[in-house]
Amino acid sequence: MKKSNLLRAGAVLVSLSFVVTACGGSDDAASDTTAPAAATCESPVASIALQFPETGDAANLGAPMLKGATLAINEFNAANPDACVTLKTFDTQGDPAKAPAVAQSVIDDATILGLIGPGFSGESLAALPLYDEAGLATITGSATNATIQDQGFKVFHRILANDAVQGPAVAKYIAETLKPASVGIIDDASDYGKGLADAVKAAAGDSVVATDSIDPKAADFSAAVSKMKDANPEVIFFGGYYGEAAKLSTQLRDAGVESTLVFGDGVKDQAGYADAAGPAAEGALIACPCKDGSADFTAAWQAANNEVPGTYGAEYYDAANVLLNIIKAGAKDRAAVLAAVKAYDAPGITKQIKFTANGEATEASTIYMYKVTDGKITYVADIK
Repeated sequence: MKKSNLLRAGAVLVSLSFVVTACGGSDDAASDTTAPAAATCESPVASIALQFPETGDAANLGAPMLKGATLAINEFNAANPDACVTLKTFDTQGDPAKAPAVAQSVIDDATILGLIGPGFSGESLAALPLYDEAGLATITGSATNATIQDQGFKVFHRILANDAVQGPAVAKYIAETLKPASVGIIDDASDYGKGLADAVKAAAGDSVVATDSIDPKAADFSAAVSKMKDANPEVIFFGGYYGEAAKLSTQLRDAGVESTLVFGDGVKDQAGYADAAGPAAEGALIACPCKDGSADFTAAWQAANNEVPGTYGAEYYDAANVLLNIIKAGAKDRAAVLAAVKAYDAPGITKQIKFTANGEATEASTIYMYKVTDGKITYVADIK
């Protein structure tokens, strides 16, 4: 892909359902979080949908999803002004309880030929039965729960590694790089957080000396903090999202717990974790199957958003382009789009994109480790 194409103007963005046009938060900058200005698509040939958390507690992770998809729409419509495609956004707040109604709204719009998302694992498990019945192709760039692909959904596709890859990779990094004698594990009881924590626990084996779960809606995590303080593990892994991770980090440090803190991809948010936790986040390690993308992509993102790419931004850019390329090639209905997604094999900015029979990316074996250094989330190493 060429930088000049990426920098062309004009996002086409149709706000529907629960959606507003501005989005809050980003992975690596907190100063400018609005989406690029919308432009008009006079004669759209089709629409694609984005199901994601635009508002709510996880909105910081949703913002880069929208920006990545919008950037892909910019490029496509600049190159194809007479056959433009609209992006219709649907906000679930990351809540599985809201996902079925949102999915039905997507399905009822006959112009929508494919969906990017769902954003999170719980909402994916709640919405995919409806999408499967409707035959609407879905491509998520962020839902990593390792059971989704085993449910038999014919429409499910995932563009990044799942937690069955991420969990052992995190455990491998802990064992081979940190080399602790003991590990504590905490999760937030969500489909994502518990699934990832369980994968790390299974791979970590006998080094695990304490485990606990927290209620993410609670303000006080003192029970888990006390349990970890008593066990005194050298490393603590938390499976959950950035808001709870920031509170947990602060409460652990306030209690005098000095364990190295390690997190999964749901915590990779500069404003939501590193900035919110402040000094308590310093030195924390964050694993993610997400990749920042090419230099041209980064430059285009910065030009459009006045910030560096956020978590999952590159994956949602790639996911959008899969659907856009298929529509450009002539697919005119949902069945044709679904068949083309299953046969897709082309380079993206994060990897060569091709899917297995159960919807997993064939090239999704690398996890990337990041570290909070001087208050900033920075890349450390690949874990393979």
